[in-house]
Amino acid sequence: MVRHERELRQFTQQALADLAGLSQGAVARIERGDRLPSLPTVERLFAALDRQLRVEVESLDSHLDAALDALAE
Repeated sequence: MVRHERELRQFTQQALADLAGLSQGAVARIERGDRLPSLPTVERLFAALDRQLRVEVESLDSHLDAALDALAE
């Protein structure tokens, strides 16, 4: 998601890193999945991209239940 949002805004990794207070290498490792960032780091990255992180909780497999309900209608 970080890479996708960064590319949508046509930011370089360095530009995003500067805005988020990280190194370009850290952004690259996060985008590749080599580094699991902390929640505050993810929030800083998305804030630099003018985005807000939203976390939701739902029942396990609720997306399947909704799909089945839609098919039943």
